[in-house]
Amino acid sequence: MTAEAPGLRLDLAAAAPELARAARRVARRLQEAGFTVFYAGGCVRDLLLGRSIHDVDIATAATPEQIQALFPHTRPVGAHFGVVLVLEGDFQFQVATFRTDFSYRDGRRPGEVHFSTPPEDAQRRDFTINGLFLDPFTGSVTDYVDGLPDIRDRVIRAIGQPGQRFAEDHLRLMRAVRFAAGLDFRIHPDTWSAIRGAAASLKRISCERIQEELVKSLTRARADRALDLFEASGLLAVFLPEASAMVGVPQPCAYHPEGDVFRHVRLMYEKARYPLSPSLAMAVLLHDIAKPATFRIRDRIRFHGHAELGADMAVRIMTRLKFSQELTRLVSEMVLHHLRFMHVPKMRLSTLKRFLRLENFTEHLELHRLDCAASHGDLQHYEFCRAQLEALPAEKISPPLLVSGRDLIELGLAPGPLFRKILEEVETMQLEEQLHERAEALDFVRERYCQPKKV
Repeated sequence: MTAEAPGLRLDLAAAAPELARAARRVARRLQEAGFTVFYAGGCVRDLLLGRSIHDVDIATAATPEQIQALFPHTRPVGAHFGVVLVLEGDFQFQVATFRTDFSYRDGRRPGEVHFSTPPEDAQRRDFTINGLFLDPFTGSVTDYVDGLPDIRDRVIRAIGQPGQRFAEDHLRLMRAVRFAAGLDFRIHPDTWSAIRGAAASLKRISCERIQEELVKSLTRARADRALDLFEASGLLAVFLPEASAMVGVPQPCAYHPEGDVFRHVRLMYEKARYPLSPSLAMAVLLHDIAKPATFRIRDRIRFHGHAELGADMAVRIMTRLKFSQELTRLVSEMVLHHLRFMHVPKMRLSTLKRFLRLENFTEHLELHRLDCAASHGDLQHYEFCRAQLEALPAEKISPPLLVSGRDLIELGLAPGPLFRKILEEVETMQLEEQLHERAEALDFVRERYCQPKKV
C-alpha cells in the first residue's frame, strides 16, 4: 500500500479551466483556515484516464459546521454523513469531512460515522480506482488503496474485503458493473465472485436508485457490456427478471440470424450511437420484453401480440422502477409501434402521415434502425421513412384542421360520438389530399351529415 505517488502530477486546470478555478478557491479557503484538503474520487480517476471532468468532490478535515462557517452559500445535503454542498460561482461542490463509516443497517447508508483521517477515509470508499486523493495545489496524487496499479491494469477491485464493501452498500453491486462497462475495465475475480454471491441483496435497494444506475449504464457507450455483466452476475434477474427471461428464447433464423432475444437486444446496444436518451435506451431494452411470454411454434417460431403485450409490460416495469409518467408513456408507445415499420410501404397516405407525425418519431425511427441492424440488416423501411420525411413538408404531414368542433355545432350538429368520426373522416380526406380548402370541407360535412330541413 502506497501514499504519495512520486513524480506523478495532475493538472485539473488543463482539463476543465473554469471548474478548476472555482474548486481551487474552495480548497484555498479551507487550507487557509488550517484544514487538510484534497480533491477525491471520480475526478482524480478521470484525470488519470484522460476523461472529461464535469464535477469535483472535495475531502477535508473540516467538520460540516466548520465548512458552513467558512462559506456563505452552502446546503447541508448530508451533514449527518459529513457532506455539505458548497456553491462557488457557477459551480457546486460536495465537500465531505474525512470519515469512517459504521453500522450499515439498511444496505445503503451508514448508521454512524466518525470523523477521521485521509487514510481511514480512503478505506471506507467502494473501489480502489475511486479511492485516490489529489492535492489541489501541487497536483500530487496520494494512493492509500493501490488504486494507481488498478487504473494502470484497468481493473475494478473493491477496497478491502469485497463482501464487506457490498454488504455496506448494496448499490455498489450495480456501480461495479457500470464502472467496468463504461471504463472498459475488467472486474477482479474476487470482486466478481462477491457480486455474484450478493446479487440477491439488491432487493433491499430502493427502485429509484436502481433506476438511476440502470439509466447511467444503458445510456452511455458499451451499454451492451453492461447488460452482459448485469445478466452474468445475476443482478438482472433480481431487478428486472422480465429481461433476464429473454436469455435463451429462440427466434426464427430467417429474421434473426444473431440468435436469441437477449442477444438481439444487447447487439442493438452494441450498434447504438451514444449517448442515448433515457427513453431510447429503455425502449431498446423493453421492445421485445414480451417475446418470452408470447413464444409459440406453429409453422415457425412466432410471437403473436408481443408488441401490444410488451407495451403493457413496459408500463408495469417502468412504474415499478419509479420512472416518470412521461418517460413511461414515451417508452410504452415506442414498444407498441415498433413493428409498424414493416407496413409503411403499403400504408394509405393518411395512415403514413399519421405514423410519421407520432410524437418522438425520431426515436421511433432510431429504434427501428437498431432493431434491423441487430437482426436481418435490411434497412429498406428505415430508408423509406427517411425519404418520406424529406419529401413531405411538415404542413403536409400535420396540416391545420379544415373543420373544428365549433364548425359542426354551427352546422346544427349536436355534440357527441359522431363528432369524432366526422372530424377524423375530414382529416383523413385532407391527408389523402382529397380536400384542400375549408369551404370544401364544410360542404362535404353538410352534404354527408346535415339533414335538409323539412318544409
